[in-house]
Amino acid sequence: MIVIVLISFLIIAFIVWLLQELRRPPNYPPGPQWLPFIGNTPFIRKMARSSGGQHLAFEALSKQYNSPVLGLKLGREYVVVALQYPAVREVHAKEEFDGRPDNFFLRLRTMGTRLGVTCTDGPFWAEHRNFVVRHLRQAGYGRQPMQVQIQNELNELTGIIRDLKGEPVWPGQILPTSVINVLWTFTTGSRIQRDDPRLTRLLKLLQDRSKAFDMSGGVLSQLPWLRHVAPEWTGYNLLKRFNQELNEFFMITIKKHHQEYSEDKCSDDLIYAFIKEIKDRIDDPSSTFNDIQLTMIILDIFIAGSQTTSITIDLAFMILTMKIDIQRKIHEEIDTHMRQDELPQQNDRTSLPYTEAFLLEVQRFFHIVPISGPRRALTDCTLGGYRIPKNTTILMGLRTVHMDPEHWGDPENFRPERFLSPDNKIINTERLIPFGLGRRRCLGESLARACMFTFLVGILQKFSIHKADNCSDEASLKLLPGITLSPKPYKVVFEPR
Repeated sequence: MIVIVLISFLIIAFIVWLLQELRRPPNYPPGPQWLPFIGNTPFIRKMARSSGGQHLAFEALSKQYNSPVLGLKLGREYVVVALQYPAVREVHAKEEFDGRPDNFFLRLRTMGTRLGVTCTDGPFWAEHRNFVVRHLRQAGYGRQPMQVQIQNELNELTGIIRDLKGEPVWPGQILPTSVINVLWTFTTGSRIQRDDPRLTRLLKLLQDRSKAFDMSGGVLSQLPWLRHVAPEWTGYNLLKRFNQELNEFFMITIKKHHQEYSEDKCSDDLIYAFIKEIKDRIDDPSSTFNDIQLTMIILDIFIAGSQTTSITIDLAFMILTMKIDIQRKIHEEIDTHMRQDELPQQNDRTSLPYTEAFLLEVQRFFHIVPISGPRRALTDCTLGGYRIPKNTTILMGLRTVHMDPEHWGDPENFRPERFLSPDNKIINTERLIPFGLGRRRCLGESLARACMFTFLVGILQKFSIHKADNCSDEASLKLLPGITLSPKPYKVVFEPR
């Protein structure tokens, strides 16, 4: 009798648990029914593979359910996807969505901690973000010293291109080092030599990471227990190797800064400034300034700023080989307003509006970060009229903003003129949001814009770009999926002008 009662109790408990797992929260956004424990994870992954990326899977579901806001469950986690400009802007605008998820994947990203600035929130995030912004500015970020650093990298880059002597090359092989060196200089006060094997390994790790994971964290976020069953397939081993090598890479420099520290160096770079803060707070047991947090901040800076910038410039070169008429217009504008020996800088944007419009169109057309986020709902709130439970993860589909036919008219056409007024002024940028909006807007925006403009103009001053003849690596508008979309390798020839 006791056994029968116990079995009955277990069956009832299981049914209650099952119903709870399958239940959609009240007024939750529409979406497919999920399974117990695993949620929509297998379904979304299958859709992503067949459609060409997770962002396209979300867009297909949005059309199916006729809603710009989707309600999903990935693993045990509620996930809401905001698509189209009104919903995306609402997420950016509301303080309720300023949080970051606290899950296994994001903690593994920061070596088992919840540190850094990208994946943190609340007072901790505000304190460290303000510190980073303040001290990067002291080191010249966003001002003339930053422009000089970028120009120095431009000079080296044009020298490398000149030494190719017309040999075909994939720009993606030579651009990332230049961008990383600008970041490295502001962070550590010195450059990395191009032949440094650590740099080669760093670039490879960043590229592998981008291709291996999607913005919702992939299987490791949704079903973290799978790392025990399939550590290689889930990317767990890759991310552990990534963390270990990045930690070793950065700690060498941090230890050297500790050894050479003096207070008069604290305006030289971010690491010295952070070490001073550690020393000033050494008697404060609640201080969050330590070497591990410093490592995570450096990691955030490199993950956020290195790849997206170099990929955008790479895509700009690629499209110029496909649209020679646009390249010709940019050459004419540069030749009209700049001397051949004059180094470009941010102030030249106003005199080169077509070139600026071209870069804006590259960012809109390729939307290399198709899903922005993730955010976390800090309280029970609403989005697009739907109820969003506290701690729900929010993803934003930026591709739906940048390719919206109702706003752009002909989004599938690459047309820089859409950003130009009849009197050649930059317009129509309010819905171009590759760097986000609001309080969590990308820290690296100033650097990214300066690098893209300076490198593009500086190289086109001296070279024209053509497709490589008899080369199997053809340029393609279809990008490779990942957290950041990237071009397939292709070869071009830089011809001196």
